[in-house]
Amino acid sequence: MLRNASESEDYATRVRSTDDVYVVPAFVGLGTPYWDSEVRGAVFGLTRGTKKEHFIRATLESLAYQTKDVLSAMEADSNIKLKSLRVDGGAVNNHFLMQFQSDILNVPVEKCAINETTSLGAAYLAGLAVGFWESKEEIAQYWNLERKFESTMEENVRTTLYEGWQKAVKAAQVFK
Repeated sequence: MLRNASESEDYATRVRSTDDVYVVPAFVGLGTPYWDSEVRGAVFGLTRGTKKEHFIRATLESLAYQTKDVLSAMEADSNIKLKSLRVDGGAVNNHFLMQFQSDILNVPVEKCAINETTSLGAAYLAGLAVGFWESKEEIAQYWNLERKFESTMEENVRTTLYEGWQKAVKAAQVFK
């Protein structure tokens, strides 16, 4: 379908929606909050009019839905409301995905100027442990925002889309 992942944004933006196609990428089961290792990947909502653009867009959107599932569970467990989401990794280069993530979470998504910050964070913590850095606040001043994605999705659309995702997950859980 794609020669490389970087093409996915272009294909996803060629259509206005998934046309009610949902991808549940449960290739090794579902983790938080479902904890169901028996579930397998599934696609729902296919019609004769479904194009690869719909499928690619639905696949990207599934990443955002899974993130929402995890963050909603974290919010429920901690009683702390998410105010923004800072992101890193290869997927942050897909601006369609980052915008959809902001839309489905209804919080700003902040892309760091450095794409791979996991190892940088480990280095910062090591420096903190040996006294190179005085505090976490000192380290925080080095974080630089490259781009902020703000939600533009209407609440009723967000609710409808997420309910569709939850319905697809439930359907996938039935088919084991």
